[in-house]
Amino acid sequence: MSSSLVINRTSRDRFSPATAAAYAASILAFALGTSGAFALAQAVDTGNAVPQATASASSTLKITTKTCPGGTQLAAYAGCTIVATGGTPPYKFAIDTSTAHPPLPEGMSLNPSTGAITGGIVGNAIGGQGTYTPEIIVTDSVGKQASVEITFSISGSNGFLAAIFPSTSIFHHRVDAATTKLPVDTSPAAPIYSGYLSETIKPFFGNESGAPFPNGIPVIKVPYHRTDVSVTTTVYQSYFTSGPIPWYAPVEGTRYSTGDRHVLVYLEPGPASDPTHPALYEMWQGIYKYGPWTDSSNALWPNVAGNNLTPQGKGTSDAAGLPVAPLLVNADEVIGTGTPSAPKGVVKHPVRFTLNHMLNYWVWPATETAGVGSCTLSSGSSIPVESEISQSAPPATCSMTGPAGEIYRLKASVATPACAASSPQAAIIITGFRDYGIILADNGDSGGLIGTPDARWNDNDLGCLTSLTLSDFEPVNVSSLMVSNDSGQAK
Repeated sequence: MSSSLVINRTSRDRFSPATAAAYAASILAFALGTSGAFALAQAVDTGNAVPQATASASSTLKITTKTCPGGTQLAAYAGCTIVATGGTPPYKFAIDTSTAHPPLPEGMSLNPSTGAITGGIVGNAIGGQGTYTPEIIVTDSVGKQASVEITFSISGSNGFLAAIFPSTSIFHHRVDAATTKLPVDTSPAAPIYSGYLSETIKPFFGNESGAPFPNGIPVIKVPYHRTDVSVTTTVYQSYFTSGPIPWYAPVEGTRYSTGDRHVLVYLEPGPASDPTHPALYEMWQGIYKYGPWTDSSNALWPNVAGNNLTPQGKGTSDAAGLPVAPLLVNADEVIGTGTPSAPKGVVKHPVRFTLNHMLNYWVWPATETAGVGSCTLSSGSSIPVESEISQSAPPATCSMTGPAGEIYRLKASVATPACAASSPQAAIIITGFRDYGIILADNGDSGGLIGTPDARWNDNDLGCLTSLTLSDFEPVNVSSLMVSNDSGQAK
């Protein structure tokens, strides 16, 4: 809309020039709004003549950017600039900080004045992994706001997980009957509890399956010379009070989560001139808010080139006392030398899974539990709960089943689901179920299978895993492989 005003001769006869100009300004201010009033008032204040002005009302404030590039964890980010139009510039840009949306992927930042989004690590790199859809908010100079959700699809960089623990570890040992001849574990403690057997396998990881948050437990690798920072543990056990945990380390569910918030950091080995051991630092409920890290518990494997387990009964960042990182199914191992749509990889470790309740005992290679139920010896005497039981000398009876650390393999008699023929990522994972099994690691939804978040996962493909139920798996007696309950080495 436009408007004009001309001061006629009669007005000039009745008012002085200055008064007439001021009067004209007030009328135009009403028609044109604040910005027009400011221009006219400035003309009056400076003694300039008031023009016969024509002005347009400000257009609606909006963000015109709809997409931003994806990226790869620990690689340089291509960059993205959020563009706004309308309203009354200048603009201020921000990320919604409510729990309804995630922040930007860890390590990325938004310039509040320019709207430029960049990587914040050395080399403009990204720390997070998975698919994030934050809400971006623009505010103009008079307080009007507009917002838009933009998706950032970040591929993981988790190939290093295959090197955590040596090839002699139980965590890399096949358990299929055809190759290993390992028998079914017939202990009364071993089977998955009957009430859970109808539950399907549920992939608790993926691409956009957790939208708008990344879905899965992320992991990051840091260089051997990474500086340690302070870590404060507030609830359970602590293995370290400082560690190489960078500010950009990804958090399960992001820092806006109220869940487990696992933070997993692999310290790469040093060169011959500085032979630092490769190490694994894991935190449960890790929080970093503009200062040192805190967690509710943590665990450390100071040399994952060896087979040492954590002390019996001390616990780790999961209920079974197991490491989390090397037991996650990840896209790098599944894709291998192929592509996300034509993967050529292989899963060479048991994948961690959850049950609603574990038995209140553990078996090797676990070192802790948080479960329910109890077992008795053949003599009738009870076995102290929250202790290790043996597969080679099992209890006589148990009121609950499914001990922490038990490995279950897909039965040879169970056919591969038909959907696997058109779901190549799921097909590779299912082969891993047969060869390496799944390992009971924590309490949670029964059948919950845990992996890393990654933009390369195909959620529809992973849906094929739900064709399997827990009744399709059998417990494996691995006691013949154990050298020591304090070591993960397998014979």
